[in-house]
Amino acid sequence: MIVFQRGVGGRGALALGVYELGVSAGYVVLTCFIAASARKLLDLAAPDASTPKLLLQEAIAAWELCAACFELIIVADNYGVWTYALFLFVLTMVWSASWGDAVACPYVHLEHLFEGSTDIISVIAKTWAELSGALVVFGYVKLLWSLETSTTHKGRAYEQCTADLQVPAVLGALVECGATCMCRLVSKIIAEAQPKYGTVVDAFVSTSLVVAAFNYSGGYFNPVLATSLKLGCRGHTVAQHLFVYWLGSSLGALGSVYLFRRPSIRGFVKGLSGSLQ
Repeated sequence: MIVFQRGVGGRGALALGVYELGVSAGYVVLTCFIAASARKLLDLAAPDASTPKLLLQEAIAAWELCAACFELIIVADNYGVWTYALFLFVLTMVWSASWGDAVACPYVHLEHLFEGSTDIISVIAKTWAELSGALVVFGYVKLLWSLETSTTHKGRAYEQCTADLQVPAVLGALVECGATCMCRLVSKIIAEAQPKYGTVVDAFVSTSLVVAAFNYSGGYFNPVLATSLKLGCRGHTVAQHLFVYWLGSSLGALGSVYLFRRPSIRGFVKGLSGSLQ
């Protein structure tokens, strides 16, 4: 299992140079390039929208998300949370512009089910596609890390991973639930109001929430991402993992649907939309 041990930077980060950070950035760019190429080939092979195409898009997006975030492990461990946050902020905007209809996150489909715009079969199929993309990433990441092209990757491909849950499971679930709810609520408001710099604001809010939860649950806010990076790691049980990262974040997402329908939120969105006209 590939390791993920959270770091805070400090003296270790100061001892590292631009080269090591450049290697990590290069790996992230390579990952995004591979995913973009896969989407391009998919569009050429299947130019029309279809369910099989959307499932493949979800798998590609999940693969890209998890592969990139594995590399952000290296960044966080060696350069600290703020460098990690900068990478994540930029990637969030890139993915918003490149993923199309894919979301790489199963609770979004649960939201649609809750709203009555999809069915349970579609939710299961998309979640399966996302998990498939997330779980085939291990070989790719292990290959890159085993090359040990920088000192920050030395030995990382073969180390035992450890959990990021640093608080009791109930508190961790509450963190994932509350932060996911806030993140999804902001995304819904931005999607409807469509402010000029909505993508930037959305990325900033989500990144800020990840940083805020960093030393509690790890700040995943995505069951597929958490499963790819952390399921089976030392420090929490499978039941705790499912409780915190699947149930916690999913309940938070459903909570955002409820809150978005509240008159106070609807009034805020209407006022915001009017001010932007």
